[in-house]
Amino acid sequence: MNLGLDTSVVLRLLIGQPADLALIARQRLEQAHAESDMVVVTDLVLAESYYALVHHYKLDKDQARQLLQKMTTSGIVHGDPPEAVEALDAAPGAGLVDRLILHRHRSLQAATLTFDRALGAAGAVLLKPAPEKTG
Repeated sequence: MNLGLDTSVVLRLLIGQPADLALIARQRLEQAHAESDMVVVTDLVLAESYYALVHHYKLDKDQARQLLQKMTTSGIVHGDPPEAVEALDAAPGAGLVDRLILHRHRSLQAATLTFDRALGAAGAVLLKPAPEKTG
């Protein structure tokens, strides 16, 4: 059976609070691993978890990114699309959610169009306004 984790489960696994729910989540993950179930965390859950870790649990952005990266490279939990895991790598410029967007589009073999210079520098197609005509 394939299992998808939602944000509430991811946060319990990463933060360990409340302890009773964290224990239930960990035990279910151990059962899934023992039964060779595929456990998936989508890019949407990664984005929501990242913001919860930063804004509600007051982790700095690098700590939040590293926790999510550790989870998705554990061999137990898999990122979907797989390219989402690449977005968790430390990178200057575009933020994590922008990189998740870029990697999702790449997984669909689609170019990302943007006006955001940082995202353009990360590989998206930067749209520029047409030059104004004089005269």
